[in-house]
Amino acid sequence: MKPYRIPQLAKPYTDYDMIQRHTELPPFSDGRGHLLYIFLGHGRSAGFQSGELFTLVTGLVQLGLDTHESIDRYHDEPGGDMMRSRQLKVLAGDYFSSWFYHLLAKHEQIEMVGILSTAIADFNVMKANLYGKMKGLLFTAEQYLKHTVQLNMRLFLSFTPMIEEPLRDSWEKLLVEFSQCETVTQELRRGADPVSALEGYCYWKVLESATEEERQLLGEQELDIRDWKKLKLRSKCDALLTDKLHASLESIQGLLQGIKDEELISELSAALDRLLLQMKISGQAAVEG
Repeated sequence: MKPYRIPQLAKPYTDYDMIQRHTELPPFSDGRGHLLYIFLGHGRSAGFQSGELFTLVTGLVQLGLDTHESIDRYHDEPGGDMMRSRQLKVLAGDYFSSWFYHLLAKHEQIEMVGILSTAIADFNVMKANLYGKMKGLLFTAEQYLKHTVQLNMRLFLSFTPMIEEPLRDSWEKLLVEFSQCETVTQELRRGADPVSALEGYCYWKVLESATEEERQLLGEQELDIRDWKKLKLRSKCDALLTDKLHASLESIQGLLQGIKDEELISELSAALDRLLLQMKISGQAAVEG
């Protein structure tokens, strides 16, 4: 199999000075994408070119969805840098997502347009249900994390029928763990301050044991960074997330030991090494050791 190069192939579609100067984009779904690329490469129904194309367009759609998700829905003051950032994220998300149709149609992969379109529709329904539970405060931190991991898997699960039957169980189990790793890494980063943490894992975890006064401050976003860190420490947010990260990494290593194909093991080990490297680049030193 040729080397994994999806992030490099995605750069012409994602690297624009205007976007990078005025807003911050969510990370590319590198771990899930690498996993998909490997398993498609070991199937009969997707050759190298198709596997690379399918992984690229799925990554671009996921980036578009994640970019829309990162839009601040609570600060809508007109004018200024924040408004510009919001507008750019709306446009960038639409732009990234639009490429899947263009690239698949160009390569006459019309059936895959329908498959991914269905997955996007399902994603949006799942997201709407998630927002409904958030609005009603019908959520625990663990439920939030479980739903978010499921959302982050949805597009990639579309390709399960294209994976060879003997490999599907390993594919699905590894996808869960890779998705959990990427989701938890993002939640650790997101929980660094009370503004970005809003409605994330740390927010829901803090809310579970918060006093009425603390709940009010959280809802009105009037907590300073020092008080937020105290609440996080009391709720053990970072420690719990780090434990989940270690557990998923151990599960991945255990799953690799159960695979008999030496070439597949080698490729998956490389994907795990790349995932660990991306976590370190993201500043998540907790995964070391």
